[in-house]
Amino acid sequence: MRKILLVFLCINTFINCQSVSKDTFSEEALNDQFISLNGDSISFKSILDKHAGKEILIDVWASWCKDCIESFPKLKELQKSYPKLDYVFLSLDKSKSKWLKGIDHYKLAGEHYFMSSGRKGSMGKFLNLNWIPRFLLVNSNGQIVVFNAIKPNDKNLLINLK
Repeated sequence: MRKILLVFLCINTFINCQSVSKDTFSEEALNDQFISLNGDSISFKSILDKHAGKEILIDVWASWCKDCIESFPKLKELQKSYPKLDYVFLSLDKSKSKWLKGIDHYKLAGEHYFMSSGRKGSMGKFLNLNWIPRFLLVNSNGQIVVFNAIKPNDKNLLINLK
């Protein structure tokens, strides 16, 4: 009987942990430091504060990522269809110079930041980054509406855009 109870508790704990929806950023993620285009260090919380009251599409990408590059045409279509949406790009490039070249080469319009902590930093851990591109939609109240989209034309993403 004890084994059955233990198995039940383990399964229940696993299911409950899996169903937790991430609708707010963790303190660690908010405090993670990024590099702006002008070279300043900025917390993710400060990035979100700059867009307070607006809907934000966050794109985690890298210039070496084939899937990221292939997503840019659809992303640019999305930008044309939703011009009031704020677009924030978080780069996982290996160097700042490659990041800057990528922005210029692919003509990415939006606000750009370099994830100096990389995949294993606080933001990467919060996002459980196992694939890029990765898109998040944050509503005007700062809540995460879509946590895990890998394409800019993801159905869940599109139905939640205003």
